[in-house]
Amino acid sequence: MHSRIEQLRKELSLYNHKYYVEATPVVSDYEYDCLLRELQELEAAHPECYDPNSPTMRVGSDLTSGFVSVAHRFPMLSLGNTYSLEELREFVERVEREEGKTEFVCELKFDGTAISLTYEHGRLLRAVTRGDGTRGDDVTANIRTIRSVPLVLQGEGWPDYFEMRGEVIMPHASFQRLNAEREEIGENLFANPRNAAAGTIKLQSPQEVARRGLDCFLYYVVGEGLPYQNHWDNLQAAKGWGFKISDRMQKCHSWEEIEAYITRTDGERGALPYDTDGAVVKVNDYAAQRRLGSTAKAPRWAVAYKFKAEQALTRLLSVDFQVGRTGAVTPVANLAPVQLAGTVVKRASLHNADQIALLDVRVGDMVYVEKGGEIIPKITAVELSERTEECVPLQYITHCPECGTELVRVEGDAKHFCPNQEGCRPQIVGRIIHFISRKAMNIEGIGEETVELLYDSGLIHNVADLYDLQPTMVATLPRMGAKSAENIMRELAASREVPFERVLFALGIRFVGETTAKYLAHHFGSMDAIMAASEAELAEADEVGEKIAASIKAYFEDEKNRSIVERLRAEGLQMVEAEKEVLSDSLAGLSFVISGSFVRHSRDELKALIELHGGRNLAAVSGATNYLLAGDKIGPAKLQKATKLGVQIISESDFETMIGGEGVAVSTMPAEPAKKESVPEVVQGALF
Repeated sequence: MHSRIEQLRKELSLYNHKYYVEATPVVSDYEYDCLLRELQELEAAHPECYDPNSPTMRVGSDLTSGFVSVAHRFPMLSLGNTYSLEELREFVERVEREEGKTEFVCELKFDGTAISLTYEHGRLLRAVTRGDGTRGDDVTANIRTIRSVPLVLQGEGWPDYFEMRGEVIMPHASFQRLNAEREEIGENLFANPRNAAAGTIKLQSPQEVARRGLDCFLYYVVGEGLPYQNHWDNLQAAKGWGFKISDRMQKCHSWEEIEAYITRTDGERGALPYDTDGAVVKVNDYAAQRRLGSTAKAPRWAVAYKFKAEQALTRLLSVDFQVGRTGAVTPVANLAPVQLAGTVVKRASLHNADQIALLDVRVGDMVYVEKGGEIIPKITAVELSERTEECVPLQYITHCPECGTELVRVEGDAKHFCPNQEGCRPQIVGRIIHFISRKAMNIEGIGEETVELLYDSGLIHNVADLYDLQPTMVATLPRMGAKSAENIMRELAASREVPFERVLFALGIRFVGETTAKYLAHHFGSMDAIMAASEAELAEADEVGEKIAASIKAYFEDEKNRSIVERLRAEGLQMVEAEKEVLSDSLAGLSFVISGSFVRHSRDELKALIELHGGRNLAAVSGATNYLLAGDKIGPAKLQKATKLGVQIISESDFETMIGGEGVAVSTMPAEPAKKESVPEVVQGALF
């Protein structure tokens, strides 16, 4: 019986590859389903034959326990982008100046979500999202459900351990079906296939992931001991191992060939069954890639050319005004439905009153709409030849559409605001939704609908009220119950361990985003220190200028906000930054600004080393800066300012000497010749 199980697995894997990768089915759906059902029954009867890479895993299980953060063995750097053919040509010319006549590979830029697949002994070991480039989420259970991803490799010649980098996408057919289902049951629609794909691979139910019909193109091989010394040949080999490699790649040997490729693919993309938003141009030879190296953020041997956003012409039917959690009012255009970039568009952003006046857009106008990377499409122009006498100028509202309060507009702000923070429903509900969100307090048991239900029932009026909830209060609400109440209580209890920087972000202080909150937490160390700081002191923190400092100060001068913070403190939320690991105090009291790229460390690594040895990172050169740590291609503005202020300029080697406890040789320019930061020589392939 064991041999029959193995035979079925091999047959089904072959049929799966033929159907989903090669698009050449060799058996009927009925035959495939019969074989799959037989295998499922045999595996159920023989649990000792369990294999996580069996074709039966494609259907997914009911639930996964969550996502574990995993460090990338090879960093997933982003590509540099350009919308200009002239800039792209400059990239090609720069490469050829440094490398001579060069062979390039041109590929489609898929509009999805990046993924890294690790294979060991020819079997899928792990699938990890890009994350922040150094760490991502392990989504292996969900990726196993994508039928174009091989679970067990075929052919021969693959390394024993390597990674495949690629893009998870949602084809147009899957996207349209999914949105039609959501519309029918009254759920919010996905904005575009990219968002749908990104959201789907983070679902807790692999079974639901399997149902949604994702696909995956692979476009780079990363690892040691690859069979070839260039990108093209390794991808062709990977195709033989069972990976879905695009057939719309081309080797190019001149700028003219690259330009022709881009022109052709731009014209053809509308007919593709999936979204693409550009083309990627890569140097083919690995040795040349290593010589060209990378900056701290992107390889210098590859670039992405972004296509101009697609446009559609449709009629503006009406304009709604939406109020956000900060009180900002956003005008949203209601449009006659129109097909744009694979989706039906019914709404578009008008941004603010100035944009409306600039476009002179009027209800009844025929308007041009484009996506241009926006989640909500935007109106870019009016077709004046279609305007009629019935199209009268839009009058921007003067009072809040939710609470009736007169709107205000602060000098320097593009948007109008409703100042009624304590009595305007969307502001109150929006702040609570922000507080529970994943990047803030991550209270998963409470969703947006639950927040609205709790607020409308009078149980909560601000974020601190969440911690006064009792199970009996929640369980009696519509669509709730004892189990839901228990989950909410558990999540609220767990949120007491969320780090201080995320508590600060969760407060929803205007202009204080996730990164700014992190810098504030590191700079001041506690909520008390931030609350007591003056505007000038607040502005000393990284990424905090006068505007943000004024917003923070105004927030904490409001007694209602201070009261909420004190209630959260009493509930046990983290109000002090956790003690950081320190290796030494060799840089204690010293401030650094980092600029350029480096040979042995990334800029993030250098920043971490500065903090581990007691130093402080600054975003910009100022009188408070002790050292400018300079690498290759240092920013000229920073160099000029450092020289003017007499800031000491050190090299990577100088810095390493400093943290080694020895003296430091300080120069007025980098002490060693500038070098390109390059890919480790043992690694063949890209880091993205």
